[in-house]
Amino acid sequence: MGKKGDLSNFECGMVVGARRAGLSISQSAQLLGFSRTTISRVYKEWCEKGKTSSMRQSCGRKCLVDARGQRRMGRLIQADRRATLTEITTRYNRGMQQSICEATTRTTLRRMGYNSRRPHRVPLISTTNRKKRLQFARAHQNWTVEDWKNVAWSDESRFLLRHSDGRVRIWRKQNENMDPSCLVTTVQAGGGGVMVWGMFSWHTLGPLVPIGHRLNATAYLSIVSDHVHPFMTTMYPSSDGYFQQDNAPCHKARIISNWFLEHDNEFTVLKWPPQSPDLNPIEHLWDVVERELRALDVHPTNLHQLQDAILSIWANISKECFQHLVESMPRRIKAVLKAKGGQTQY
Repeated sequence: MGKKGDLSNFECGMVVGARRAGLSISQSAQLLGFSRTTISRVYKEWCEKGKTSSMRQSCGRKCLVDARGQRRMGRLIQADRRATLTEITTRYNRGMQQSICEATTRTTLRRMGYNSRRPHRVPLISTTNRKKRLQFARAHQNWTVEDWKNVAWSDESRFLLRHSDGRVRIWRKQNENMDPSCLVTTVQAGGGGVMVWGMFSWHTLGPLVPIGHRLNATAYLSIVSDHVHPFMTTMYPSSDGYFQQDNAPCHKARIISNWFLEHDNEFTVLKWPPQSPDLNPIEHLWDVVERELRALDVHPTNLHQLQDAILSIWANISKECFQHLVESMPRRIKAVLKAKGGQTQY
């Protein structure tokens, strides 16, 4: 039985050539391996229009949402990214002669390139801090990976025993992940669980210190003197190292600033822009720890077990992992410059 279906432009040309050479429909079908119906259709179209189409006539039910309807649905998405499928369908059907169901809405949105995704969580950046982030990026835009190897990164993080899965979902296209209407802003907050402080550089992972109470200036001073100082003097004996910390209140306390001034001949404290976790690669190490915690076969049932699991996961982070994060710094700086100090994909 001859082949049926769509033909390439070359195959259409072969059909026309065979018929013009005097072959009958049956002879052409046998020679080329296409059905007699296909031979007849292609040659008839060539005779009537002087051209051929590689596609058969479209068949099946007509689409309920035409191009105009898709534009209407696109405007509904742009107006409310968090609308549910039911809400989008209801709003679309208002004032329309022919209503559609949720299944049609879902199919149409996917055809338009929209998918339901969780929004990226990014810090709320004020106008003043956007300027500071931009200034930092401009000041370090010529730093190479070799320069960033001299930086020791630090941060605190809290890990919870239990997690809530109640997350907001939004409608967006593949390339709209950083669109302002597709983001959920966050602020620093506390919570239950285990809090830890850690640091690392391109050369090695540093210590991970559990914090048994709220981190204040006195507790942070102990961390700086007992962990930061020996790490910096060991890793950067030539006094060419930079220590990075964010702008948490306990980091900016007078006793902390005075301690750093007393040791400024041993290393330099990197002047860090506010609201910039996307520039700190240690944030991605916290993500690694979080994912490994969730992937455990036996989940911790108390804070002691949770702390042990966190310390074990930290100690087993591969060198390739944290070195790759440091090597991403030039790209992060470029992203901040491109965003003019705004949020980035990191």
